[in-house]
Amino acid sequence: MTIPQISVFLENKAGQLADITDILSKNQVNMRAINIAETADYGVLRLIVDDASKASSILLEQGFILTMTPVVGVAVPDTPGGLSKVLGLISNVGIDVEYMYSVFGQKDGQACMIFRVADAEELTTVLEKSGIDTITGENLGLH
Repeated sequence: MTIPQISVFLENKAGQLADITDILSKNQVNMRAINIAETADYGVLRLIVDDASKASSILLEQGFILTMTPVVGVAVPDTPGGLSKVLGLISNVGIDVEYMYSVFGQKDGQACMIFRVADAEELTTVLEKSGIDTITGENLGLH
Protein backbone atom coordinates (compact mmCIF):
# COMPACT_ATOMS: atom_id res chain seq x y z
CA MET A 1 0.00 0.00 0.00
CA THR A 2 1.44 3.37 -0.95
CA ILE A 3 0.83 6.90 0.26
CA PRO A 4 0.79 9.90 -2.10
CA GLN A 5 3.64 12.34 -1.51
CA ILE A 6 3.76 15.81 -3.02
CA SER A 7 7.21 17.08 -4.04
CA VAL A 8 7.31 20.83 -4.64
CA PHE A 9 10.29 22.43 -6.37
CA LEU A 10 11.30 25.68 -4.71
CA GLU A 11 13.62 28.52 -5.54
CA ASN A 12 16.28 29.10 -2.90
CA LYS A 13 14.85 32.35 -1.62
CA ALA A 14 13.42 33.49 1.67
CA GLY A 15 9.69 32.98 2.20
CA GLN A 16 9.02 30.05 -0.15
CA LEU A 17 8.32 27.58 2.64
CA ALA A 18 6.23 30.10 4.55
CA ASP A 19 4.18 30.81 1.41
CA ILE A 20 3.35 27.14 0.90
CA THR A 21 2.43 26.45 4.51
CA ASP A 22 0.27 29.60 4.52
CA ILE A 23 -1.53 28.55 1.33
CA LEU A 24 -2.20 25.08 2.73
CA SER A 25 -3.35 26.48 6.07
CA LYS A 26 -5.78 28.93 4.47
CA ASN A 27 -7.26 26.05 2.45
CA GLN A 28 -7.66 23.76 5.48
CA VAL A 29 -5.05 21.24 4.30
CA ASN A 30 -3.35 19.51 7.22
CA MET A 31 0.27 18.37 6.94
CA ARG A 32 1.15 14.93 8.32
CA ALA A 33 4.86 14.97 7.36
CA ILE A 34 7.29 17.45 5.86
CA ASN A 35 10.84 17.16 4.58
CA ILE A 36 13.01 19.62 2.71
CA ALA A 37 16.19 18.94 0.78
CA GLU A 38 18.20 21.61 -0.93
CA THR A 39 20.97 22.18 -3.41
CA ALA A 40 22.73 25.42 -4.22
CA ASP A 41 20.09 26.27 -6.84
CA TYR A 42 16.76 24.91 -5.60
CA GLY A 43 14.99 22.98 -2.88
CA VAL A 44 12.57 20.07 -2.91
CA LEU A 45 9.80 20.16 -0.34
CA ARG A 46 8.22 16.77 0.29
CA LEU A 47 4.80 16.71 1.92
CA ILE A 48 2.33 14.14 3.14
CA VAL A 49 -0.99 15.94 3.63
CA ASP A 50 -4.51 14.89 4.56
CA ASP A 51 -5.81 15.63 1.04
CA ALA A 52 -3.08 15.32 -1.61
CA SER A 53 -5.44 15.94 -4.53
CA LYS A 54 -6.75 19.20 -3.06
CA ALA A 55 -3.28 20.38 -1.99
CA SER A 56 -1.68 19.66 -5.35
CA SER A 57 -4.48 21.44 -7.23
CA ILE A 58 -4.17 24.51 -5.01
CA LEU A 59 -0.38 24.64 -5.27
CA LEU A 60 -0.49 24.21 -9.06
CA GLU A 61 -3.02 27.07 -9.27
CA GLN A 62 -0.55 29.22 -7.30
CA GLY A 63 2.18 28.51 -9.87
CA PHE A 64 4.26 25.96 -7.97
CA ILE A 65 5.91 23.10 -9.84
CA LEU A 66 5.26 19.73 -8.25
CA THR A 67 5.11 16.00 -8.74
CA MET A 68 3.20 13.24 -6.98
CA THR A 69 5.19 10.20 -5.87
CA PRO A 70 4.07 6.96 -4.21
CA VAL A 71 5.90 6.29 -0.92
CA VAL A 72 5.62 3.60 1.73
CA GLY A 73 4.78 4.33 5.36
CA VAL A 74 6.42 1.90 7.76
CA ALA A 75 5.60 1.32 11.43
CA VAL A 76 8.91 1.28 13.27
CA PRO A 77 9.14 0.29 16.93
CA ASP A 78 9.99 3.45 18.87
CA THR A 79 12.79 1.72 20.75
CA PRO A 80 16.57 1.64 20.39
CA GLY A 81 17.33 -0.46 17.31
CA GLY A 82 13.81 -0.29 15.87
CA LEU A 83 14.85 1.56 12.73
CA SER A 84 18.06 -0.45 12.45
CA LYS A 85 16.03 -3.68 12.27
CA VAL A 86 13.87 -2.34 9.45
CA LEU A 87 16.82 -0.95 7.50
CA GLY A 88 18.76 -4.20 7.95
CA LEU A 89 15.88 -6.18 6.51
CA ILE A 90 15.57 -3.82 3.54
CA SER A 91 19.32 -3.96 2.94
CA ASN A 92 19.42 -7.76 3.15
CA VAL A 93 16.94 -8.12 0.27
CA GLY A 94 18.81 -5.57 -1.85
CA ILE A 95 16.28 -2.73 -1.82
CA ASP A 96 17.92 0.69 -2.15
CA VAL A 97 16.36 3.45 -0.03
CA GLU A 98 16.38 6.65 -2.08
CA TYR A 99 15.35 8.71 0.96
CA MET A 100 13.28 8.52 4.12
CA TYR A 101 11.84 10.81 6.77
CA SER A 102 9.51 10.63 9.73
CA VAL A 103 5.84 11.45 10.13
CA PHE A 104 4.63 13.80 12.87
CA GLY A 105 3.91 11.96 16.14
CA GLN A 106 3.59 8.27 16.84
CA LYS A 107 0.85 5.77 17.62
CA ASP A 108 0.84 2.78 19.97
CA GLY A 109 4.61 2.91 20.58
CA GLN A 110 5.32 2.94 16.86
CA ALA A 111 7.08 5.70 14.98
CA CYS A 112 6.15 6.08 11.32
CA MET A 113 8.81 6.48 8.68
CA ILE A 114 8.22 7.32 5.04
CA PHE A 115 10.38 5.40 2.57
CA ARG A 116 10.96 6.20 -1.09
CA VAL A 117 12.24 3.21 -3.05
CA ALA A 118 12.18 2.26 -6.72
CA ASP A 119 9.59 -0.50 -6.20
CA ALA A 120 7.12 0.37 -3.44
CA GLU A 121 5.12 -2.84 -3.91
CA GLU A 122 8.24 -4.99 -3.47
CA LEU A 123 9.10 -3.16 -0.25
CA THR A 124 5.55 -3.59 1.05
CA THR A 125 5.64 -7.33 0.33
CA VAL A 126 9.04 -7.80 2.02
CA LEU A 127 7.94 -5.89 5.11
CA GLU A 128 4.63 -7.70 5.45
CA LYS A 129 6.30 -11.13 5.08
CA SER A 130 8.63 -10.11 7.93
CA GLY A 131 5.79 -9.01 10.19
CA ILE A 132 6.53 -5.30 9.88
CA ASP A 133 3.39 -3.21 9.47
CA THR A 134 3.00 -0.69 6.71
CA ILE A 135 1.02 2.45 7.36
CA THR A 136 -1.92 3.24 5.13
CA GLY A 137 -3.19 6.67 4.25
CA GLU A 138 -6.20 5.85 6.40
CA ASN A 139 -3.90 5.31 9.41
CA LEU A 140 -2.57 8.84 8.87
CA GLY A 141 -6.00 10.40 8.39
CA LEU A 142 -5.56 11.01 4.66
CA HIS A 143 -8.54 11.47 2.37
